Amino acid sequence: MSLMAESPADARRRTALRRMRLVALSLLLLAAVVFLATLRLDHGGVWGYVNTAAEAAMVGALADWFAVTALFRHPLGLPVPHTAIIPRRKNEIGRNLQEFVTENFLTVEIARERLAAADVTGRVGRWLGVARNRRRVLTEVVRVARAGLGRLTDDEVRSLVADVLVPRLVREPVSPIAGALLEGVVEESTHHGLVDLGLEQLHDWLRENPGTYADVLGSKAPWWTPPWLDDRVITWTYDQVLAWLREIRRDPRHPARLALDDLLRRLAHDLQHDADVMARAESLKERLLTHPQAAETAVGLWRSFRTSLETAMDDERSYFHTRGDELLEHLGARFEHDPEWKAVAEARLGEAVSFVVSTYGEELAEVISVTVERWDAREASERIELHVGRDLQFIRINGTVVGALAGLVIHAVAQLLG
Repeated sequence: MSLMAESPADARRRTALRRMRLVALSLLLLAAVVFLATLRLDHGGVWGYVNTAAEAAMVGALADWFAVTALFRHPLGLPVPHTAIIPRRKNEIGRNLQEFVTENFLTVEIARERLAAADVTGRVGRWLGVARNRRRVLTEVVRVARAGLGRLTDDEVRSLVADVLVPRLVREPVSPIAGALLEGVVEESTHHGLVDLGLEQLHDWLRENPGTYADVLGSKAPWWTPPWLDDRVITWTYDQVLAWLREIRRDPRHPARLALDDLLRRLAHDLQHDADVMARAESLKERLLTHPQAAETAVGLWRSFRTSLETAMDDERSYFHTRGDELLEHLGARFEHDPEWKAVAEARLGEAVSFVVSTYGEELAEVISVTVERWDAREASERIELHVGRDLQFIRINGTVVGALAGLVIHAVAQLLG
């Protein structure tokens, strides 16, 4: 692909370069006209100064034109030594630029210093404080999520589960991990919220479905008991169960709760230390994972999750969008106003940047030399000239002006010494 593909910015640069070249050339032509016009005039007076200044201006203009042109090409197409420097030494320039960037930019100290000065967390916090910006973030998250969901087919999920996850999970012992996790959950009482939710749902269901409870219990009654006795027993047990569930819900230290905690503790311990329990847990895990329906169940769960997520992403009033906006707003407020959060975030970000720079800094800088080596020499020269050539024309302009002033000084000294 050509490096010289024009863009609107390149067109403006090219126009500016041509304009400055015309200015520099015009000054050279003006100096030549003045030199020729005053060549045969009396040089003993003011015309001598003018003629000498014009002559020196031409010399300065031509010298600087040669110097500027020699950077990018052979002047007048002549293979003068040490000209066309950029095309000939393109690769070396790329390597030198790589070393310069590596030594002066891609160091841990400089990266951390620039990161601290940039106040990244504060800027992110202020940016997330604007509702429009949060909507942009959510829009991009939705776009990326849609792309990912669209590319992951059911067959790929089935293959991932059956060929990768299941064999790996079958080989890996999970009972010690499950035991450790369960132990942590019990010690931190994390499961109490789930127990409360289960009790609440069970109580509400029983209260709303007394007929179902009666049918289930009545089907287990002996055939020889009279119906009126069955009804009284069912009603009494129904009331007792509801009362018992209410007691457990109200009392955090209820014996049933304590018994459940004790059971979970013993299970967590046995999953980590009891060989018999560990073996049974691994056997159960293997039977579940190797069941023919395991992969299909995973695909079904994935399909349901994907459908629910896509539906939520389509509705901007859904929990996905409202909760996402709240989380982003909360995160922005923490980054902007909470010194502890800012300190932790900046420390983690600094560690990440330091790791990237120290580990991959040279590889990142190597992109410069590799890219430059792939450039065509002529196109690389034209591209560089397009970006810096306009400013280099000031060298020609300054050379013309300085040459004229030097000519005036030299002629004045010659007059004084003559």
